[in-house]
Amino acid sequence: MNNALAVPFVLLVIAALFVVRAIKVVPQQHAWVVERLGKYHSTLTPGLSILIPFVDRVAYKHSLKEIPLDVPSQICITRDNTQLQVDGILYFQVTDPMRASYGSSNYIVAVTQLAQTSLRSVIGKLELDKTFEERDIINAQVVQAIDEAALNWGVKVLRYEIKDLTPPKEILHAMQSQITAEREKRALIAASEGRRQEQINIATGEREAFIARSEGEKQSIINKAQGEAASITAVAEATAMAIERIAAAIRQPGGDQAVQLKVAERAVDAFSKVANEAATTLIIPANMNEVSGLIASAMKMVQVGRS
Repeated sequence: MNNALAVPFVLLVIAALFVVRAIKVVPQQHAWVVERLGKYHSTLTPGLSILIPFVDRVAYKHSLKEIPLDVPSQICITRDNTQLQVDGILYFQVTDPMRASYGSSNYIVAVTQLAQTSLRSVIGKLELDKTFEERDIINAQVVQAIDEAALNWGVKVLRYEIKDLTPPKEILHAMQSQITAEREKRALIAASEGRRQEQINIATGEREAFIARSEGEKQSIINKAQGEAASITAVAEATAMAIERIAAAIRQPGGDQAVQLKVAERAVDAFSKVANEAATTLIIPANMNEVSGLIASAMKMVQVGRS
């Protein structure tokens, strides 16, 4: 009875072992390399696969996801013989599982070493200042150098990023001093430009003020001249109007007698002024007919003007 139960149990165990060895389920974003009798046979894609037990075996398992790889820090020498401590991170992806399995004994170590040597080569072509300014160029050149060699390993290098560039303390101190000097220089230049602009603004303001004053004085002179001209014109017009009215009055009946009376009054006024201004002596014409002669001469002039 025991022997009868042992045989089916052994057969059941063997069947289970065959099932386990034959059925394989590959996860998403993974690839398994199958060898048949020690030789590469196929690559299993995600999903259910069936193998021949004890003939086929899964030799390598690869993840097809993007893998970040920390590149160890190293000392690089720039073109101007300055030491830099550089570390970075590399992103790569397995694209050919068969080559990743047989192209290199350890593609991760190979990619890491190649990244370090490529980085030293790229930085060795640049001067110290350029290494800080051209990080993108360094990253691109490292990726290009690694990617060409990594094709044989079934690996695609996606990108490389420099995490830190650390120069020696002496160089770092000198760079900080240089930056401080540059900032002070820019501050002095800015201050001098400010003073220059201030002087320009002051000179411009004074020039505009002088022009405005001169324009005001010019306009004042013009206005004064126009006012004087208008005054003279008004006086002349008034005088001409008065003369016209006097001439018209003289032509009226009795005008001659009025003129004679006016001339006589003026003569008397003149003599009175002379008398007032003279100190002690007043000379009066001996013949008063001379006064009437003056009046007659004035009347002749009036008549001539009227004719």
